[in-house]
Amino acid sequence: MEMDTVLRPVLVIGGALVVTLIAGLLVDLLLRRADARHPETPLWGLLRRCRLPFQLVLCTSLLRGSYRQAGILPDHPLGVGRFLTLVLIASTAWLAVGIATAAVDSTYARYAAGAADDARVRRVRTQVTLIQRVVIAVVVVVALAAMLMTFPPMRTVGASMLASAGVLGIVVGIAAQSSLGNLFAGLQIAFGDTVRIGDTVVVDKEWGTVEEITLTFLTVRTWDERRITMPVSYFTSKPYENWSRGGAQMTGTVFWHLDHSAPVELMRSQLGSVLADIPEWDGRGASLAVTDTTPHTIQVRAVVTAKDADDVWTVRCAVRERLLTWLLDHHPYALPRIAVSEAAPRPEA
Repeated sequence: MEMDTVLRPVLVIGGALVVTLIAGLLVDLLLRRADARHPETPLWGLLRRCRLPFQLVLCTSLLRGSYRQAGILPDHPLGVGRFLTLVLIASTAWLAVGIATAAVDSTYARYAAGAADDARVRRVRTQVTLIQRVVIAVVVVVALAAMLMTFPPMRTVGASMLASAGVLGIVVGIAAQSSLGNLFAGLQIAFGDTVRIGDTVVVDKEWGTVEEITLTFLTVRTWDERRITMPVSYFTSKPYENWSRGGAQMTGTVFWHLDHSAPVELMRSQLGSVLADIPEWDGRGASLAVTDTTPHTIQVRAVVTAKDADDVWTVRCAVRERLLTWLLDHHPYALPRIAVSEAAPRPEA
């Protein structure tokens, strides 16, 4: 009898582990074959990441259904049952999040591979990322609530709290006003398509690329690798520049302050030669004109184009540098000078 008391729990636990390992290997094998047969979708390969939570759910379910008959810790049946229930709820939530993430990532990957519009791809990526985080948050909250409800005292507390739900709702609403505002702003950004991951923006006079969007904050990576983190409500309540809105193509300007004798026509011709040697120039447009004059200098402006903000910055710097070098080598008189000669006398009336 004593031997049976020891042997039965060992056999049940060992059998559950063996069944779990075999089932995990079979599922992994099936997913691997499906992945090889359908290379056009990464779904099956992504689902292989769910092997561990699947095994945990299966093993916990087997033990949860047989721990009383097996006599596992017979002196503490409630504690064992509650522990297995908590593990089962947590592992089920883990598995659900893994499956949802795999499905969302697979759908986005297939869409991105077949889409030609980069702006639309970035919009879908932003929406998918925020939806995925909403799903994860909902699953986690439901799992935590289910775990708490396994404790009888928590059920009593929950029933008593319902009586004062109105007052608590008002207090929580006031306390979480900022967080809720950011939450709704995040959803508005996701489905209103105002700003997307990968967009080039200017916020607070800082130029950068949107690197991450969550339900509450947004991260902008600046040109010098700094990260600016700000609440998403900023992008629904304040003006900002989105250089990627309506297309990533950009037009940039280059300015020089030169002497009045500067050879503008020769500069205009040289601009075309310079742009032809700059691979970042997209060929859409180029022009050069005198846009202002002062008693000592003229302001010459060149207009150049490129496919995005990064390339237009490169083109602007290259044009500024090469035309300035050309002026120094061939037309140094065109550079601004300071007159030090005496002024001509005023003629007699």
